[in-house]
Amino acid sequence: MELGNLKPAKGAVKSTNKRLGRGQGSGSGGTATRGHKGAKSRSGYSKKIGFEGGQMPLQRRVPKFGFTNINRKEYQGINLDTLQELVDAKKVKKEISLAQFVGLRLAGKNDLVKILGRGTLSAPLKITAHKFTASAKAAIEAAGGQAIDA
Repeated sequence: MELGNLKPAKGAVKSTNKRLGRGQGSGSGGTATRGHKGAKSRSGYSKKIGFEGGQMPLQRRVPKFGFTNINRKEYQGINLDTLQELVDAKKVKKEISLAQFVGLRLAGKNDLVKILGRGTLSAPLKITAHKFTASAKAAIEAAGGQAIDA
C-alpha cells in the first residue's frame, strides 16, 4: 500500500453528487443549477415557515378574534373518585397534601390544585388543596373529612 493507491473502505463514501460551480466545462458551472436571480439562487437562503412566495401567508390572511387573559389561573383538577381509588389502593391513609399530589403524579410541583366533585368519597380524608368546588367540599365533609385551603 502506497500513497498513490489509497482509497476509502467500500461503503464508506456515500456521496456521488455533481460538483457544482466548477466552471463552464463541467456542465454545471455558471449558475450551478440554481437558475437565474431570485432568493433561491443566493447563498444563505432558507425558506421561512409559512412563506408563500411573497403572497400574504395564510396565518396573516385569516382574521384574528377572541381574547387571552394574561392573568388567568390554570388549575389541575382532581376528582373525588380519583382520591377514593388512592384510598382503596392504600396509597393514601388519613390526609393528603399538595406534596403528595405531586408525589403521586396527579399534579406538577408548580400547579394549582382544585378538587372536583365527580364520584363519591367514603373515606374521611383531610385534604389540602388550593380550591374546592362546592359539591366536592360538601362530599368531603359528609364523609367526615376536612377540606383545607392551601
